[in-house]
Amino acid sequence: MPRRPVAIVFGAQVLPGGSPSRALANRLDDAVALYRAGRVERLLLTGDGSSSEYYDEPAVMRAYALERGVPDAAIVQDTAGLRTYDSCYRAKAAFGVESAVLVTQAYHLPRAIYTCERLGVRAVGFAAEPLGGRAAGAALRREHPARWLAWWQVTVTRPAPRIPGPRAAALDDRP
Repeated sequence: MPRRPVAIVFGAQVLPGGSPSRALANRLDDAVALYRAGRVERLLLTGDGSSSEYYDEPAVMRAYALERGVPDAAIVQDTAGLRTYDSCYRAKAAFGVESAVLVTQAYHLPRAIYTCERLGVRAVGFAAEPLGGRAAGAALRREHPARWLAWWQVTVTRPAPRIPGPRAAALDDRP
């Protein structure tokens, strides 16, 4: 894995009670391992933290990473990453990310890499442990139309994120 300044960790379901789903925990475990190995300097934890006061993927992700020894200064939260497109768009526009490792499951990586690249973020992917059973089937069924939507968004419409979220200092400028 080449060194990059940041790993973008895409959100996924948070279970009732505030623990990450297996898919999300797998993504976070791999991002923490990349951080510990010195392959990335920071983690950009992006997901739904804006649609409900009772649901905050990035906050759960942050707590999980902190519990595993990632220092607070190395964690950045993006609570406006409701979709892959929003997360990639905001990585560049709101956080100044130029180059990143994208951490998600293999079925999602092609779309995430394509979207980030088309929005100006040089990206390499790191495939987290795959899902199994019904969860894998549901993810694959969702992915095909999502890829068409990604193409449409980066090629034709280029929409601003549904929830713009705050502008942050560039990740490269942080200590």
